[in-house]
Amino acid sequence: MERITLRKLKKKKEAGEKITMISTYDFISARLCQEAGIDSVLVGDSLGMVFQGLDTTLPVTLDEIIYHAKAVRRGAPDLFLIVDMPFMSYQVSVEEALRNCGRVVKETGAQAVKLEGGEEIAETVSRLVSSGIPVVGHLGFTPQSIHKFGGPRVVGRDEAEAEKLRKDFKVLQEAGAFMIVLESVPWRIAKDLTESSDVITVGIGAGRYCDGQVLVFHDLVGLYGDRKPKFVRRYVEGAKIFREALERFKIDVERGDFPSEEESYGA
Repeated sequence: MERITLRKLKKKKEAGEKITMISTYDFISARLCQEAGIDSVLVGDSLGMVFQGLDTTLPVTLDEIIYHAKAVRRGAPDLFLIVDMPFMSYQVSVEEALRNCGRVVKETGAQAVKLEGGEEIAETVSRLVSSGIPVVGHLGFTPQSIHKFGGPRVVGRDEAEAEKLRKDFKVLQEAGAFMIVLESVPWRIAKDLTESSDVITVGIGAGRYCDGQVLVFHDLVGLYGDRKPKFVRRYVEGAKIFREALERFKIDVERGDFPSEEESYGA
């Protein structure tokens, strides 16, 4: 597979071709993304909830995100790799953000970093881009601000929020972000932003008119039997399949049917 670069992603937008992105955290799922021909993998700080079983993304550390990003890069060496910057790894100062983002790029092979926020991070985005680090923005519902929002919700239904979305999008574009993730945003707003800008838009709960779509691997393959946000489409009931396999293993071991002679070493 030919390596996916930032230039190739931009050409896909220019040609009206949709971009595919999966958020994942380990070697095996990343390798499956590579084999399936997905364009990009995002090592999201959602690993705190999906992989670690936490209630929010907030406790995820820089060392943890680097650890997972290294594994994903080994599994998907040719896909465009984006890494989330964890909470408080870029908000303290521009200098600290530059140092931490530089570390992520150097240690993981990431081709871009992702930051949440709008006008308040514009200076940081500009400094990163001018230093040679491509930046992906994230607007709408931003999980690192979950306490401010009071929980997951759609952002932009009232005019004040919609206007702030548009303003923040423009500010990030002017600061140099080449891509912006739009999460839980009304589709009409996402459509307007996508059609009026050269910036690549990637939606998660933002409708079909974005330049690309991202889902968490574990949501897409149905590993959460009781968790399905409105914007998720399950392509397989993975939890059911895996649970049935484990149940059959348990029965086979208890009956003495596993391992068989064919599955055992001779003298």
